[in-house]
Amino acid sequence: MEKAARLAAALTLALASSAMADESSVLRPLADRSLLLDVEAAGSRLVAVGERGHVLLSDDQGAHWRQVVVPTTALLTGVAFADAKLGLAVGHDSTILRTTDGGLKWERVHVDAEADAPLFDVFFVDPARAFAVGAYGSFLESADGGATWAPRPITESDAHYHHVSRAASGALYLAGEGGLLLRSDDQGATWRELAVPYEGSLFGTLPLDGDALLLFGLRGHALSSPDGGRSWTPLETGVDTMLTSAARLKDGRLVMAGLAGVVLVSSDGGRTFTLHARPDRLGVQAMAPTPDGGLAQCGEFGVRKLAAADVAAAEGTR
Repeated sequence: MEKAARLAAALTLALASSAMADESSVLRPLADRSLLLDVEAAGSRLVAVGERGHVLLSDDQGAHWRQVVVPTTALLTGVAFADAKLGLAVGHDSTILRTTDGGLKWERVHVDAEADAPLFDVFFVDPARAFAVGAYGSFLESADGGATWAPRPITESDAHYHHVSRAASGALYLAGEGGLLLRSDDQGATWRELAVPYEGSLFGTLPLDGDALLLFGLRGHALSSPDGGRSWTPLETGVDTMLTSAARLKDGRLVMAGLAGVVLVSSDGGRTFTLHARPDRLGVQAMAPTPDGGLAQCGEFGVRKLAAADVAAAEGTR
C-alpha cells in the first residue's frame, strides 16, 4: 500500500510538471490593456510584462505594442535587460524566463510553485551576473547570464524584497517591506541594512546624481538622501496612496507614480513635486523613459505612452 501511494504521488508530480512544461501564454487582442506590472528598455525596444504571462514589445517608443507567446501563464512582475538582446522576466511560482533575442522568444529557466514565494524584481549586475528577488527573503542568483539559478540568503530577515537599483557610484540598493533598505558596495556580494525613518513597506529607489537617492513606498511616503542613505529628508508628496515607481526623464525631470493614477513630477531634483492624476484614476505600476523625452507607463490600464508634452502639462496640474 505504501509503495502504491508513493508511486501515485510520483505520477501526480510528474503529470503536474509535464503540464507546467507545456503551458504557454495565449495571444489576446487586448493584451496591451491587461494588467501589466513592469516595463523596461531593451536597446531601442520596450518590453512590458504582466498577467497570464503576457509579454508585449514596442519598437516605436511605446506608440504601438504587440504580444509574443512565452512558456508560462504565471503573473509576471518584473523584467530587466543586460543589453538589447539578453533579458529576464520573473513572476509568481518563482518563475524566471530568459530571452537572448530582445524578447522575441523566451525560455523558462526556473520555476518552483511549491515554494509559494513569488518573485517581484530581477536585476543584472552585468551580462553574466543577475539577481531575482521576492517574497519571504527570496534572493536567487545567476552567474551565467540567467541560464541557471541558485538561492542565496543575504540577511536573516524573511521580509519581502521588492526592488533592486544601482547608483552611478556602483552601489546597489534593495528596498523591501517594513522599512527595509539594503545597500551593497561590492556588487551584491554582501549587503548591509540602512536606517530609514519609516517602517512601512518600501517599493523602490531611484538613484540620482552622485550619491543622492530617492526612496518611496506606502501611503505616499517618499524620502530623499544626499549621501547614499546616511541621512534622510521626508518629502511632501501631497498624496496618501501607494507609490510604486519612479523614473528620470531625458530632460532631467523626476517622475513618481502609484495607485489611483497618481503621477508626481519634479523639476528641482526631487525637492518638490507637482501632482497630476490620470483621468481614469487607474494605478501606475512601472515606468520607462523613452528616447523622445516621453514616458511609457504600465499598470491597471495596460501599457500607454505619455508624451513629453503631456509630462510637461502635468506640472501645471494640481
